Amino acid sequence: MPEGDNVWQAATRMHAALAGKRLTQSDFRVPAFATLDLTGWTVLEVVSRGKHLLHRLAAPDGEGPLSIHSHLKMEGSWQVYGPGERWRKPAHTARAVLRAEDGVSAVGFSLGVLEVIPTAEEGTVVGHLGPDLLGPDWDPAQAEANLRAQPDRAVGLALLDQRNLAGIGNIYRNELCFLARVHPAAPVSAVRDLPGLIATAKRLLEANKGRSRNTTGGFGPRNDSWVYGRAGQPCLRCHTRIQHGTLGEDVQRERDIYFCPRCQPAP
Repeated sequence: MPEGDNVWQAATRMHAALAGKRLTQSDFRVPAFATLDLTGWTVLEVVSRGKHLLHRLAAPDGEGPLSIHSHLKMEGSWQVYGPGERWRKPAHTARAVLRAEDGVSAVGFSLGVLEVIPTAEEGTVVGHLGPDLLGPDWDPAQAEANLRAQPDRAVGLALLDQRNLAGIGNIYRNELCFLARVHPAAPVSAVRDLPGLIATAKRLLEANKGRSRNTTGGFGPRNDSWVYGRAGQPCLRCHTRIQHGTLGEDVQRERDIYFCPRCQPAP
């Protein structure tokens, strides 16, 4: 699943490609919006909100603006193509196609969520999110208060809950727990320096939002992560073998966790 910095990158690319331009074609390949035609509408901006994307458009007749709301979920992506450029993903996975007056296109593939709503109603789809680590609303004090509100909840679950703070995915969740020397299943109350963990999350996303390949440490070209995806390999801190497990509030929502049993003893 894309992390908050990946979604921020996608929004930045599409804003640069589409903002201020009039659409000459729109194609929504989902039943609910299959007949919607936004030809003639102008793209005002493309922004990210946590892991959500919002294309905001103005009508040619001055009517209220609309927002294309999407969420990438596990496999989705938005890609920008120049005039006549061949798509890099199968056409049958395309869910939205926006073509601008200069021939540039933005195509959304395998989107987990796709809907078009009045911009004034964006709060109904993103209003539940906590402060965005890469957004103008970032508020570390509020993020800390949200996390502390459930002190007995596993920190690995609390960090993934976008209602607490928006933008952390499974990679960062695992890396942050390692850097804080806390097991993902340990309660929030066990984190010795919660403000420090939040500050590290902010620093990591900010550092990676301009990179094509994410890294969570400066420890050499062969290791982009401390623990994520490194099951069975030696811990880069103490050389104990990294272990793998799952963590979730129910079976359907279990996600992979990686941890060093010595640096992050189980609760």
